[in-house]
Amino acid sequence: MGEALARGPLEGILVVALEQAVAAPYCSSRLADAGARVIKVERPEGDFARGYDTAAHGESSYFVWINRGKESIALDLKNPDDLGVLHRMLARADVFIQNLAPGATTRLGIGSDALRERHRQLITCDISGYGDSGRLTKMKAYDLLVQAESGLVSINGAQGDWGRIGVSLCDINAGLNALIGIQQALIMRGKTGRGSAVKVSLFDSAAELMSVPYLQARYGGKAPERVGLKHPTIAPYGAFTCADGRDILISIQNEREWADFCREVMRDPSMITDERSANNNARMANRAWVDGRVAEVFGELSSAAVIDRLTAAQTAYGSVNSVHDLIEHPQLRTRRMAVGARTLEVPALPWVTEWDAAQYRPVPMLNEHGADLRNEFGAQASG
Repeated sequence: MGEALARGPLEGILVVALEQAVAAPYCSSRLADAGARVIKVERPEGDFARGYDTAAHGESSYFVWINRGKESIALDLKNPDDLGVLHRMLARADVFIQNLAPGATTRLGIGSDALRERHRQLITCDISGYGDSGRLTKMKAYDLLVQAESGLVSINGAQGDWGRIGVSLCDINAGLNALIGIQQALIMRGKTGRGSAVKVSLFDSAAELMSVPYLQARYGGKAPERVGLKHPTIAPYGAFTCADGRDILISIQNEREWADFCREVMRDPSMITDERSANNNARMANRAWVDGRVAEVFGELSSAAVIDRLTAAQTAYGSVNSVHDLIEHPQLRTRRMAVGARTLEVPALPWVTEWDAAQYRPVPMLNEHGADLRNEFGAQASG
């Protein structure tokens, strides 16, 4: 691997991130992984995500996950001197990311439009809860609130009490969308020489994920119901318990797969042509009967025997695993990273590249690089 590839495609790009919580740090961490220099600007008390838990060798698991490889400086932006440091950073920056409360950067004199007028090559990325237009723009937008507001909760889980999606899906998706927008803006700048604005909201990101349920409800007249591990429109598709108590999830996507499943797993070819199960529409209409038959067969076999039959039939399946099962999963790729004086392993980036690091860069302590950055971007240095 060449040295240039080892450094990553964003080597030489300076990102200034006035960020907190998850969405913006997720975006900037992926830029850092690609070789960009990311300066994380924190309030004097630090990004509040530092205090979410202490699971990662005493540090917050959230913070460790999405802040590796960054430089940290604590600035009080109500202090003119500290605000001046930020201005001098922005004068050299390629990308500015912020996810403060709506209007906060404008009040500080660092609104995105004004910054791009001053620095024509700067790319600005504003991440908000509900965008910058409409009557809900000032509404607080933490991940779970947006899960509920966008309708994601209404199609998630089984009937009964409402259930939260177990990871910060809206934050993560907004961060990914911001990453896509910034990368496109960098390409566009290479063509035009001008920076541009990227605006991403958690609500827009969640609403786009809801496109299929939206289309089904608006034009098909019926929204998907909460069906747990079943599929709202495909059968059989769900979890079935084996004789040893292990749950196996199966998915039948077409009639060829159904026929192979009936022959190899059910050992009952008559179900291929039975009017109750001859096609997906029939199986959906008779789901209780179909699922009951599958449950009977699985309940008489060990999970190993079920998996052998599923493999022979080339039926798509998966185990209903716990988080501890994930830790031991044979397909899990991890990378080591430093947290203080210790190291831990985190799941590797889901995209594999030639510049993928064998070990991730460490997580910064609050204001760890403050003195050096104040010196680098001091009033004398800017002159």
